[in-house]
Amino acid sequence: MNAPTPLALDDIPGKLDDLIELQDFENQRVLLIVPDSTRTAPLTTLFPELRQRIGAVAKSLDILVALGTHPPMADADIRAMLGIAVDDPCDDVGLHNHAWDDPNSLTTIGTLTEAETAELSGGVLSMEVPVEINSRVLEADVALVVGPVFPHEVVGFSGGNKYFFPGISGPRLLNFFHWLGALITNVGIIGIQDTPVRRVVDRAAQLIPATRRCLTFVVASDSRPYDMFYGAPEDAWRRACEVSGQVHIKRFDRPYRQVLSCAPEMYDELWVAGKCMYKLEPVVQDGGELIIYAPHIKEISVTHGELITEIGYHVRDYFTKQWDRFKDYPWGVLAHSSHVRGTGEFNDGVEKPRVTVTLASQIPPDVCAQINLAYRDPASIDVESFANREDEGVLLVRKAGEHLHRLHEGLSTAPQRVATH
Repeated sequence: MNAPTPLALDDIPGKLDDLIELQDFENQRVLLIVPDSTRTAPLTTLFPELRQRIGAVAKSLDILVALGTHPPMADADIRAMLGIAVDDPCDDVGLHNHAWDDPNSLTTIGTLTEAETAELSGGVLSMEVPVEINSRVLEADVALVVGPVFPHEVVGFSGGNKYFFPGISGPRLLNFFHWLGALITNVGIIGIQDTPVRRVVDRAAQLIPATRRCLTFVVASDSRPYDMFYGAPEDAWRRACEVSGQVHIKRFDRPYRQVLSCAPEMYDELWVAGKCMYKLEPVVQDGGELIIYAPHIKEISVTHGELITEIGYHVRDYFTKQWDRFKDYPWGVLAHSSHVRGTGEFNDGVEKPRVTVTLASQIPPDVCAQINLAYRDPASIDVESFANREDEGVLLVRKAGEHLHRLHEGLSTAPQRVATH
């Protein structure tokens, strides 16, 4: 099957005319849910077109940035991301950040029962989980997700109902399914459509009282869309996954002993630059090294940095085999830790990660040692010296974090079994 060719940005208006069903928004209070600036998306082109079309028929139009647990965006940055001119008063649109840690901004819309979570997770986790979401959803008649689809370390593929959970959700469901994904492992879940985590997300989304719609797209690295889809989130997302699986998954005949994974500027902290590991872990050979090259990064995480510094980065079984010690930490932080550190073993008090993860950033060597990552001075790295050395077992990825690198079927870097507790 031939890979699709990206559309020109000038083709987007016509594509929207073909896709968008404006009767869905007539005289409705519309909440438009968008990603933050850590995702490649043509929002500067898309939003003005959607504002013109939907704003003309809707009773009201509000924007909610699906931050998950990312730091809030400044109003000026939201406007720039959406292509709103500096001199535009924007009186017709409300601009809002999600606040995952503010109980006053959240509402509980239902509960996933112990029996449901056991069923959805295939028995990996079984517990009652309240479903909390940003209260603005209750003020909307239609909740419209607008965002891209990529292979994803926690849920298999991003997009669709993931913009509700964790995009605009509260911490309890967020922590639950991130840890569920960690128990299955990044290598065992990334780039797979039907995953236990996706089932949890989709079941939770059914509790949302507003009508759910989704405009989703699959983009090239320059944000041009390969294709766009509109409809119920589950349907639009699944069609986008088929395209993402063609264009965002690169397959290789062999693993590599060393990978230089270059973090783009939009990843401004290790919390998101961890994607440079997630998307490349499957092609690093046992005992190999993955270098997250991010000379611009100064922070581990604005939101979670203190906890990560306390816990460090460890393989999954470091946590599961010492569960009484770690069970009261936020499970989403534990999940991030194990995803960045990758697969490995923990036996008799000795941790054996499958690969070495080296951080080349402004985070100093003593902090790297404290958080259990190797350190390399980014100034010592000549990026071009890693180019065109695949025959030597060296791979350079210039804009890492969105394209999944995977071995061909039948080849494996031995993913771990699924853990339960």
